[in-house]
Amino acid sequence: MKIAHRIKVASLLALMASGSLLAQINKDAGKTTASGSWIAENVQEIPGLKMGPFVRLADGSILTVDKTKSLISKDDGKTWTEYTIFKDPAKFEISDERALIRTKRNVIILACMNLKERANWNWQKEISDSPDAKLPTYAVRSLDGGKTWQDAQKLHDDWTGAIRDMIETKDGSIVFTSMMMRHNPGRHSVLTYSSKNDGKTWTRSTIIDLGGTGHHGGVTEATLEQLKDGRLWLLLRTNWGTFWEAYSKDDGVTWNSFNPTNISASSAPGLLKRLQDGKLVLVWNRRFPDGQVSYKLSGGDNQWSEIPASNHRDELSIAFSDDEGKSWSKPVVFAERGKQPRISYPYVFEEKPGVLWITVMQGELRVKLNEKDFLR
Repeated sequence: MKIAHRIKVASLLALMASGSLLAQINKDAGKTTASGSWIAENVQEIPGLKMGPFVRLADGSILTVDKTKSLISKDDGKTWTEYTIFKDPAKFEISDERALIRTKRNVIILACMNLKERANWNWQKEISDSPDAKLPTYAVRSLDGGKTWQDAQKLHDDWTGAIRDMIETKDGSIVFTSMMMRHNPGRHSVLTYSSKNDGKTWTRSTIIDLGGTGHHGGVTEATLEQLKDGRLWLLLRTNWGTFWEAYSKDDGVTWNSFNPTNISASSAPGLLKRLQDGKLVLVWNRRFPDGQVSYKLSGGDNQWSEIPASNHRDELSIAFSDDEGKSWSKPVVFAERGKQPRISYPYVFEEKPGVLWITVMQGELRVKLNEKDFLR
């Protein structure tokens, strides 16, 4: 199927989805956070919580990272103890777009970009490209619950737009999503790295490049989970009105079956997670505000992107699936940006069974909610 046809199909599916999956916001029943966002009445703000992502350690503590430190809390995020990650902290800065995991063998793995090596970003309108742009992908691991860390491994130098997600498969493979900028013209692509030895070594996947032009063009910022049949399911941010999907049967070494989903989505990343009760949860920015069928568009100039796209980041929605993503509960808006410029780039942490911490990279939203309150 040619890419132009795929885009048309994606747009039609997004319109269908936006019309059939509406869930009106009851603003009167909500409340305002300290940062000026609206949240639903059954959502609770967690003042002072770190951004995340988070993992639960073997002793029940919670771990996250920031800049050059790992942070551990023994009181559910109220206070934190800091530990240095890098031998030479002056040469590293962890990006806000990152992924964390604690493996079955109690190894902590962090995947991130190193902002201290960001170089050569010089977008040139005449060629719609930024030649030789660099923002490398790194992985680093800890064998003692985040107190000390192994040497950081650089996995590629190419410009990494974002790292969003990491999982452990049933057979113990660790897989995380990354990106790699393509050139002539400039655009983004998605890939994954997989490890069968708790992050000692990594295998790079096939690169998912579906074309496009622009510094926000192409496919970007993927999230993933393993389905019950063993396949890995990847949801990719696009400019085409829906998430696109890909599947892997070899723990993220190769990807295929690229198609638009029927999940209406803005040009912003979502976060897909398997909950302890077996359901899948998805947190994301839908293509249009709740109850509407349009939104101002960005791009279409071969600079931002090759086609106009909704960059809606005013609301965050949540939905659940109990049939491996074939169908979803009605998406419910649980937060709106209010006085903030946007709320997007969510992280999801199941703090205890059915209780979700949801934080965002873009915005000051730090909340928790109960799964049962949003199942309709």
